[in-house]
Amino acid sequence: MNHSIEKNEQYALIRLAETEFGGEVPTAFETATRSLIREGYSNLIIDMASVKSIDTAGFGSIRKINRQCANELGIMVLVSKDDNLIDSLEDIADLTILPTVEEAIDAVFMNDLENDFRNDDDEYDGEYGAGQEPEQ
Repeated sequence: MNHSIEKNEQYALIRLAETEFGGEVPTAFETATRSLIREGYSNLIIDMASVKSIDTAGFGSIRKINRQCANELGIMVLVSKDDNLIDSLEDIADLTILPTVEEAIDAVFMNDLENDFRNDDDEYDGEYGAGQEPEQ
């Protein structure tokens, strides 16, 4: 698999230099992404600008890694402007596809904020809030 990886504090960006996400690519993709997840990168941005087609193994690989990121409270964002590619991926549940890397980075930060708010709500113990009068 021809690719490059850029690591940031909040995410890892994988830039694929393949025209087809098939053959040996899905297996190499899974190996690379699982390694990143083990390193603590639950937010993955996959730049698929050069990818024109995906085979069955590729769909399975994307589905697995997307689910694994979600299980780690992260997000996997695919970046593509290719309408045919995007249409072929629409059956994958909860998959985020955006047209630019910049928008994908924004989605990562939004996902982290949502997780932070969710954690804050979980910590609420009901002892304070609007409409409650202090006991006297």
